[in-house]
This record gives sequence, structure tokens and C-alpha cells, in this order.
Amino acid sequence: MSGAAAVSMAPPAQLPATRRKRTPVLVAGLSAAAVLVAGVWYLLHLGRESTDDAQVEGRVISVSARVPGQVFRVHVQDNQLVNAGDVLLELDPADYLAKTDAARADLAAARAAADGARSTLALTEKAAPANLVQAKGALTAAVFSISSAAAAIGQANADLTAAESRKSLAELNLKRARALVDANVLPAADLDLKQTEFDAKSAEYARERARVSAAYAGHAGSGGGLVLARGRLTAAQTATEQVASARAALALAEARTLQADAALKLAELNLSYTTVRAARGGIVSRRSVEEGQTVSSERPLLAIVPLDDVWVVANFKEDQLAEMRTGQSATVRLDTYGRRTFRGHVESVASGTGARFALLPPDNATGNFVKVVQRIPVLIRLDGPPGVALRPGMSADVTVRMRE
Repeated sequence: MSGAAAVSMAPPAQLPATRRKRTPVLVAGLSAAAVLVAGVWYLLHLGRESTDDAQVEGRVISVSARVPGQVFRVHVQDNQLVNAGDVLLELDPADYLAKTDAARADLAAARAAADGARSTLALTEKAAPANLVQAKGALTAAVFSISSAAAAIGQANADLTAAESRKSLAELNLKRARALVDANVLPAADLDLKQTEFDAKSAEYARERARVSAAYAGHAGSGGGLVLARGRLTAAQTATEQVASARAALALAEARTLQADAALKLAELNLSYTTVRAARGGIVSRRSVEEGQTVSSERPLLAIVPLDDVWVVANFKEDQLAEMRTGQSATVRLDTYGRRTFRGHVESVASGTGARFALLPPDNATGNFVKVVQRIPVLIRLDGPPGVALRPGMSADVTVRMRE
């Protein structure tokens, strides 16, 4: 027992002197290396902010038919590359062809009506002065005719008075001759002569009375001609109104021509819409249209994603944006391409947090408030073409240098 106790109570073996000297140096070296690594890491991350909440974004152009119709033929498939102006699909154009032909016929009819109104206006402008001169001449002739008829009435009345006097004288001579014949003073032959003179004067008197009646009838006819001439003059004096009416009719016909021309252009435009073309080049996605399907302008048929216009949206925390400004340089790493780095710059910073623009933004005034760090989208535009295909939705890591 005493021997064993002696062995157990013996002091531990001492480390070599060289090893004891190396230990402090090793600890100091490791400490210095740790400080150096921490310093380098600090310097590398000084003035930089990074986030892995970033993704590639791009434009998604929805394509729909501008006019309703039945799909006649589809020319593209999903994930097919198309150029601007390429035909994507065609609608049945039969209905729109018929409408275009009807609009073209309406335009031809409107133009013919306008030509007729133009000819009417020219004829009215030329005929109106001539009609006025002719009406004035007819009025002058009617006035002269009335004057002549009045003079003829006066002359006829004077001749009638003279004829009446001669008849009275002949009648008196006849009575005297009859009395003398009865008294056997004159022969019977003288009585026959006086009777003949009386008959002649009576006939002359009857003729003059007929002339008076004819003169009055002529005066009445001249009065009717005067009324007619005045009516023609009044009608001719409305030449200005007639020209204005013809011009209004021409303006209306020309307006209808313009309306028909616009209807034809609209019909031709709708006919052109039956061929749906790509507004921009890109990749066809989400194609949901098939041949024979009836489509309308409200329903999207497919989408085109241009791969030449993409950017990166990085969602930085609000406490990372204090020194972030537009134009600062940035580096982008995409998960698709491993550790490859792409150069870019800050193009813009969103005007609000993502939560504020959500469909149902949170209202911190209701319920219990729990402070959550918000994120604000920052748009990163790559410098130059990336050299690889970038598709919207790719995940990315973004680092922005606030200070170089």
C-alpha cells in the first residue's frame, strides 16, 4: 500500500520547455489572424448593404384580340421566340369583310349625292340672276300691257259714245222721214234710205260696245299677267335664299361623305384587327387560345415576355436605406449562374414599402401593435447586356455600395 501511495502522490510530468514557449505565440497568432480577418471583413462590408430578398423582373405584355370573333388559325406555341410584327393568330374575317364592302358602298353613294348637290348649287348660282332679269322684264311688260289696256278702254268708250250719237241722229232722221212720207212730202225711197242709215249706225254702235267689252277683258287679263309677273319677280328675288339652301344641301352631303369615309376606315381597321400581331419581340408564355375558339377583347389570349428589357428588384430593410441613393453601383449574383457577378446601379427607390401597396395594407391603429421591420423595393438596372438569358422571377443576391 505504501508503494502504491507513493506512486500516486508523485508530481505530474513537466511539459518540454520548447512546447511551453510556443503556446503563447500560437495564441497570439490566432488572435491576430482573427482580428485581421474581422478587420478585412469590416473593410470589405464598410459602406455596403446587401440582401438576398431580390429577384429579376421584366415586362409581361398581355395579348388579346381587339375585336370579337372566332379563331381561324394560331401561329405560335408556348415558349416560342417571336419578333415585333410577327403574326400570332388570325380570326375569321368574313363578317368584317362584309361590313367593309357595305361601308365602301355607302361612301360611294354619299359621294354621288355630294356631286349632285354640287351641280345643283352651280346651276342655282348661274340661273338665279337670269331669272331675276327675266322676271323684271315680264313685270315691265305686264305694266305696259295694263297701261295699253286702260288706253284701249278709254278709246273704246269714246268710240262707243260717238257711235251712240250717230245712232241717235240716224234714229231721229228716220222718224222725221217716216213722218214726211206719211204726209206724202217725201217719197218712200227716202224712208228706205233713212232706215238703212239707222241700221248701219245701230250695227256700228253694237260693234263699239263689243270693243268696249273686249277692252275691259284685255285689261282684266293684263291685271292677271301683272300678278303673275309680280309673283315671278318675288320668286326671282329669293335667289339668295335659294343659293344658301343649295349650299346647305351641299354641306350636308359633304358631311355625310365624311361620315361614310370614317365608317369605311373603321371597318377596314376592324378587318385588320382580325390578324393579331406581336407588338414587341419576346418569348410566348401562358398561351390559352386554340383554333375554333370564340374570343373577345376582354380575355387575354397569351403573354409575351421581352428578355431584352429586364431589371432586378431588391427588397432592402428600411434600416438599410439611410445612405442609399440613385446612381450608386451595385453587384448582382443570380442563383441560376452560381457565383457569377453582374454589375449594375441603383436606378430608383420605391416611394413606399411593399406592405403599403398591398391589396389589404395593414392598419397599425387596430389591435395589438408589433413592430416589424419593413422592406422597400429598390430597382437595380444592369450595366450593359448581361450576356446570359435573364428571366423574370429568378432569385438574386444584391449588394449596393454607398461608398467606394
